[in-house]
Amino acid sequence: MDLRVLYHDKCFDGACSASVFTRFHRECVGTASSYSYQGLVHRAGALFDEGDFGNGENAIVDFKYSPSEKVTWWFDHHLSAFLTPEDQADYERGQADGSETMRKFYDPKYVSCTSLIAHVGATKFGFDVKPLAELIKWADIVDGAKYESAKAAVEMAAPAMKLTAVIESAQDGELGRRLIPLLTEMPLEQVLDQPFVQNLLGPLMERHWKGLELIRSRATVERGVITFDITDQPTEGYNKFIPYYLFPGGTYNVGLSKSSFRTKVAVGTNPWTPLPAEKLANLAVICERYGGGGHARVGAISFPPDREDQARSAAKEIIAELRARETAG
Repeated sequence: MDLRVLYHDKCFDGACSASVFTRFHRECVGTASSYSYQGLVHRAGALFDEGDFGNGENAIVDFKYSPSEKVTWWFDHHLSAFLTPEDQADYERGQADGSETMRKFYDPKYVSCTSLIAHVGATKFGFDVKPLAELIKWADIVDGAKYESAKAAVEMAAPAMKLTAVIESAQDGELGRRLIPLLTEMPLEQVLDQPFVQNLLGPLMERHWKGLELIRSRATVERGVITFDITDQPTEGYNKFIPYYLFPGGTYNVGLSKSSFRTKVAVGTNPWTPLPAEKLANLAVICERYGGGGHARVGAISFPPDREDQARSAAKEIIAELRARETAG
């Protein structure tokens, strides 16, 4: 029987989560004869299609909850894990009656979903996570923005950083399907050295530096909030630490961009800000007002590609709120 793993696409933690889950399931559960992978992205409207689920077991990792009866496993760590109160109630029923306590796991205290899966696997199923220590470490660094500096995050010397760039720029689901099984078995540097990855990396790094210069030409900072709009230059992604590389003193960043499937408002907090956590805005809560979500320190809102006006309106309101917060101290 095939187990389909649905994971957060264009996301290093999403790919690592799918990889760690695969190895955990293979070694500790063993009910699948094969594994297939389906990337999921946040977009305006419905996030799930029943056709995405296979006829065997289905697992969702590092992505929002689905109440579908076809979903066997679920792991997530995002504050905005539930699309609706009804979805949250469905999850809580399965926890309260014990029917899903060993199949569906949610804990927003975890830095990465990868580390959540590893911890659950080790403590509840006896999963040996030692061979995956490098993957788990870097999933926490990447998803938790725990880089030593903006320079390290933008100049991307480490293999994990280059792999992150490749994964985030993927144009179709085939890259994830090829990478995930390799991440299960190989050190990150060996995965990076695969010819199909190297073929993508060269042009990608060239686009990365061009993207940096584009954002440099558009970005401004006022009252601690860095802003830019590059919707006229469609891109499938950019390094989210560029604003803090350019403006180290900025506290927040609100960026407008456009890809093939959405107009995006990205909202972030400078990971190197000296401000204490209690003085920082909860960006997941802010983004949820507009149908988005994320973590306390980073979030996003997706609009249809032709709704740039709505995206700009939302961005303007968020910018004003964050600037007012900075002014108030």
